[in-house]
Amino acid sequence: MLTDKGITVSRVVVATGRTDLRKGIDGLSAQIRLQYGLDPLEEGTLFLFCGTRKDRIKGLLWCSDRFILLYIRLSNGHFQWPRNRDEARKLTKDEFIRLMDGYSIDSGIQKKTASTGS
Repeated sequence: MLTDKGITVSRVVVATGRTDLRKGIDGLSAQIRLQYGLDPLEEGTLFLFCGTRKDRIKGLLWCSDRFILLYIRLSNGHFQWPRNRDEARKLTKDEFIRLMDGYSIDSGIQKKTASTGS
């Protein structure tokens, strides 16, 4: 939703596999409905798509009475994008930020956990 504080995104759906990024709003909306069985008019849901080269993504977001089309292209590197449902998973906020920045979703630095044994 577009508000005086900006855009509100309550849910992010990553479309697995390759998408033809020449598609516009109508083509991506049709793909959301036909391939995934979801409603592109779901308020606050950001649908993300990745092309073959994995250095650019498109996003589609419905806000009240309009679509917002988002386009991100990395100048260096590529997105770690799931190519099938087996690779798809629910991301934490930090993992999502790393994905959008072009970094690996899996952080190389892990939190230390308390050992349970002596």
